[in-house]
Amino acid sequence: MTRAVIGLLWLLQFLPPRALAAIGSATGALLYWLIPKRRAVTRVNLAKCFPAMGATAREQLARAHFRAISRAFFDHALLWWAPRARIERLVRIDGLEHLRAAMGTPGGAPVILLVPHFVGLDAGAIRLACEADCTAIYARQSNPLFDEFLRRGRHRFGDQRTYSRQDGIRPVLARMREGRPLYYLPDQDYGPRDTIFVPFFGVAAATIPGLSRIARVARAKVLPCVTRMLPAGAGYVLRIEAPWDNFPTDDLVADTRRMNAYIERCIADTPEQYNWMHRRFKTRPAGEAGFYRESR
Repeated sequence: MTRAVIGLLWLLQFLPPRALAAIGSATGALLYWLIPKRRAVTRVNLAKCFPAMGATAREQLARAHFRAISRAFFDHALLWWAPRARIERLVRIDGLEHLRAAMGTPGGAPVILLVPHFVGLDAGAIRLACEADCTAIYARQSNPLFDEFLRRGRHRFGDQRTYSRQDGIRPVLARMREGRPLYYLPDQDYGPRDTIFVPFFGVAAATIPGLSRIARVARAKVLPCVTRMLPAGAGYVLRIEAPWDNFPTDDLVADTRRMNAYIERCIADTPEQYNWMHRRFKTRPAGEAGFYRESR
């Protein structure tokens, strides 16, 4: 099945982006009904994060999210096989000067790109690889073949280095000290180990405080980096912001709260593009009931 899907993606690379967007949106609308567990998770997340939003509006947002994430998946047809020039047209970069300035300072600090889980994160990573050799931490996929293609896609251009979470942080720090920015995605629930509870839309969320810790150990600058999908197959915009001032501080909790608050502000602009299918509130404080019983 996986080989058939990858073969279909290879064929779809020859379609124009608008056609890919139409196929992705239609497939997402269908998947909303075909994947009840992810539909249930999405509904729970939206209810927890947007309690003041009406039920009808939340349902519309959930459906829009399935369409967006499906569109992003079909865009891998281009991200994995299209020529570099086409990738550069597909994904525009705003704020590249911030990254170049941070990297170009003689003897300057290493760089961390804070990358929330928006649907365009793969598009952003592959486009950024056209401009800089980076390093990243990734979660191995349960499907080995799909995992291989994800890694191969992210390594298409330049000399990219990726490490699994099981490899630990030492090789990542070594690559950062060589001048490679870290493309870092710290906003998912990986269980209770090495996490702290900080608010995410007012809900206690188990959050890895790695952004603050790595920035402190590496003495790194943190540059927020979000890739947003544009309407009707018009591609993506990767926006890199200026480095955060006064980060990290001596307060690990405050630093992690700042990260979550920043992600909340990003979500407000394009809420359908954040990864609501992930069980963001899976890990609960001691004694608190889980949220996702109905989606198991």
